[in-house]
This record gives sequence, C-alpha cells and structure tokens, in this order.
Amino acid sequence: MEVDAIVVGAGLAGLVAAAEIADAGKKVLLLDQEPESSLGGQAWWSFGGLFLVDSPEQRRLRIKDSKALAWQDWLGAAGFDRDEDEDYWGRKWAEAYVDFASGEKRAWLHAMGVRFFPIVGWAERGGYLAEGHGNSVPRFHIVWGTGPGIVEPFERRVRAHMESGTITYLPRHRVDNLLRSNGAVIGVEGAVLAPSTAARGEASSREQVGRFEYRAQAVLVSSGGIGANHELVRQNWPSRLGTPPDDMLSGVPAHVDGRMLAITEEAGGRIVNRDRMWHYTEGIKNWDPVWNQHGIRILPGPSSLWLDAKGQRFPAPNFPGFDTLGTLETIQKTGYSYSWFILTQKIIEREFALSGSEQNPDLTGKSIKQVLGRVLPGPTAPVKAFMEKGEDFVIAADLAELVAGMNKLTGESLLNFTDIERQIQARDREIENSFTKDMQITAIRGARNYIGDKLIRVAAPHKLLDPKNGPLIAVRLRIVSRKTLGGLQTDLSGRVLDGNGDPVPGLYAAGEASGFGGGGVHGYRALEGTFLGGCLFSGRVAGRAIAKL
Repeated sequence: MEVDAIVVGAGLAGLVAAAEIADAGKKVLLLDQEPESSLGGQAWWSFGGLFLVDSPEQRRLRIKDSKALAWQDWLGAAGFDRDEDEDYWGRKWAEAYVDFASGEKRAWLHAMGVRFFPIVGWAERGGYLAEGHGNSVPRFHIVWGTGPGIVEPFERRVRAHMESGTITYLPRHRVDNLLRSNGAVIGVEGAVLAPSTAARGEASSREQVGRFEYRAQAVLVSSGGIGANHELVRQNWPSRLGTPPDDMLSGVPAHVDGRMLAITEEAGGRIVNRDRMWHYTEGIKNWDPVWNQHGIRILPGPSSLWLDAKGQRFPAPNFPGFDTLGTLETIQKTGYSYSWFILTQKIIEREFALSGSEQNPDLTGKSIKQVLGRVLPGPTAPVKAFMEKGEDFVIAADLAELVAGMNKLTGESLLNFTDIERQIQARDREIENSFTKDMQITAIRGARNYIGDKLIRVAAPHKLLDPKNGPLIAVRLRIVSRKTLGGLQTDLSGRVLDGNGDPVPGLYAAGEASGFGGGGVHGYRALEGTFLGGCLFSGRVAGRAIAKL
C-alpha cells in the first residue's frame, strides 16, 4: 500500500489531521487498535465543551471577553516555569491557541455545521487574584450534540475521503514499533488484532491474528494519554499534589494506556512535563458502567458544602467548580482520597449536571423539548438515576440521619454529627443578610449576577438545614483519572522533537499525546473547554504541515 502519511490513533485529533492531509490530495492510512465502534475516541464521550473567546454567544449574554483577558487567564492558570526547556514550545502553542480561540476557531467549526448551546458555562472560576488561576468570564461553549456533535463533522470528512480512496482506515491494527532509517521515522509495524464486537468504550481483546508493516513520508501519533493506566499515573504523580490515590475511578476507557508514548519515545521523541496531569475531584462511580471502574464527574454549581473525609469544610477557594487541581491537592493532603458534598434538593435540581455525552441525552440528542425540561422541578433524569441507583449518594430527612448514612457508606465512622451540624449552622447564619464574610456565599451571589448562572445553573442562596429546602443529600466524591497535560514535545508545525530540541524527521504528534500541543500547552492547569479544542487545533496544525510536504 502506497500512502503519503500514516496517522496512528482515530480519536478527534487523528480524524482532524487525516481530513486535513487528505483535503490536500495526499493519501492517508489511518490506524487504530480499537474496533470501528470506537471511532472518535474519548471526544465522543465528552460533554462537548469548547473554549471560545469573544464569541457571539458571549456577547448576547453581555459577557465582555477579549484575547488579552483570555491570555491573562491562560498564563495565570498555566504557571509556566520551565521556559527555556520543557515549557518553551508549550507556551508558544498556548499563545497560538488563544489566537485561534479568539479568531477563526468558531467560524471554522460553524462552516462545518457545528452549533452551540446558547448559555455559556463558567468553568474553573479560580477564586484567586486577577492574575491567578481561573476563567475571569464564562467561556465554556457546549456543542449542540455534545461529544458526538464535535466528532461528526470530522468523521463525515474522513468517511468521504474513505469513499474516494484518499483515506484508508484500518481498525484493529495496533502499532508496536515506529520504523526508522538514518534517524528518520519511515513507517510503522505492529499486530493485526482479532475482530471485535466490543461496543464503544468496552474493553476489546488483544488476540493477534497477523502482522503488518507500512511506510510513509510522515507518521503522526495521535494516540491519547495515560488516563486509564493507573499504575503509570501514580508513577508520574507529582509530590505537590500529595500522595497518589490508592483507589481511583477511570474517566476514560481502558485503551487510553499511554503505550504509544513509550513507543514514540523509543523512536527518539522527547516526552516533557510528565508530572503534569488533570484529574477530577468530583467523581462518582457509574451505576451502569461501560468500562472498568467507570467514573462520572459531577459538574457542580457553587453552592454545595464541600467537606473532607473527616467532615471538615475545605477553606477558600476550594469551592465546587473553582480550582480542580487546587482542591485535588487539598484532598490528597488529608490522607484520604475521597471527600463529601452536602446539599439540598433545591441545589441538586438546579446545580448538578453530569459530564459526558451519555449523561446528557437532551443535549446529545439535540432535543429542544428535553432541554427545556431542565427548568422543571426535580433533577434531570440521569442525576435522578444516580440518586436512586448510585452507590455514592445518601439522602435523608434530617442531618443526624444523613451523617449516620455517610458513616455507614464508608464503614469508617469518621464523621461527627455535632461537628458537622456546627459548621452548617454557622454557614446558614450567614444567609440571613445580603452581606457576609463567608467567601462561598459571596461567590454564589456573584455567580447569580451572570444571567446564565441565574437562569439554569446556580440555586438562590438558602439555608441547608431549613426542612422546606430538603431533603438533605450527601455525595461521596472520588478521584477520577482523566487527562495527561504533558506529552511529546512538538514545534509549531507538530513535528516531534528529540532530546536536543531537533525535529525527528518524518515524525509528528497531535492531541493529548503531544500535551495538546508543544508537550504541554496547559502548563500546570487547564481552563476547561481546552482539551477538545487542543485536539482540534493541534490536529489541524500537524495535518496541514504534513499536507505541505
């Protein structure tokens, strides 16, 4: 088979790159170890959030955003501190990405049919000073159709090229080695795996039924990160985040194991920022799992009371939705890998959303009628299902019953009713005035100044112990492994660099395998909506660079 380029990994970045290369008339071989049912990779499972700057959706909601403000926020979140080495290219990619997000990104997607939910979400609110971590304004644009909605236009482009013969797609082809000659990568070799009927996300067999070898002028690695490989996550876990969890849920399918990173490193590519990673703290175990230890992240509003495993309230700004890694560090340094939300029926009705395309059938299915149902009394159907069937929920008529249920759930009896009652009573007293010294209550009221939060996202401040707001609900929160922020270091053409900073001839990377660009476009922290966007941008850049060869 004669091809111009080989793309390893058929997730979002791989689809984007393959489409861009084929658009230029070049022949592409697209390889993936999973069956065709998993085309689109992790992106298909996502909530479909994209980071956009100064968009029409923002302007309609009177959000004043700008490239300057977005870059200020990016630098505050990233905290780049390895500027002459590991962060050199990541910072350049970050600047290019913010240009893209505030420029042609939306128009490019819109031309392919991508549309957005009109209410812009406010993720990673920060809670520090102006130059610290967090989004100063709402920027989380939800794709109409969620993850499948962002995968669809690129899958459509790839399938059109498959029909014309410009792209050859071979699922169940696992790359085991990158072929080299005179320092250049010239192709791939690996195993043909047995056909599999595994549904999307389910583990597929690794039975080998043959071998393959293909050569091309360029090989692009877009195989994802290490999120499902908990052993590797713990191996790279930074001491700044405390002790790695003994028990984690998986936010990604089993095939996100990082094996291609090691294979690419063996071929001369350099991996940087291994200690940077993004895991969620608001995880609950899926009562209807697709993969092993399947975790779902709660996308919380700011009102739930957040307690550690011993029932002590976390200090500011460790509030729901404010600083993912800051709270992760705080949790891990308690010596326990779980924490608690305590909330009311009023809060869960307004503020609980679940991440993932399958947990949002209204948005994923593009049903306006179902979306409008979110304003009706009661939690959404997926949230209600977790309340009834999930193992991490406790519901009670009063606080004593709730605390007893929490202790029973963990079997550790770490929670003291009197202590928790005191903290909640103190919090409830602060509700009686329009002013307060409790920074979480200030944050709730501040959030409701944004019309999007007031309409559908943030409950009106109320007393947790007032029976009319009940019943009371407790949710055990666990760590959910998710994203690899470091990766293969690439220049602004997506070329993989070696240990000397020189491009490895013929070798490119995109998506999570490249740290979403440059080996770490996010630095230490992400602003959210930037993972899908990083796959789009890095795949596009690398694909267009290869197309020019």
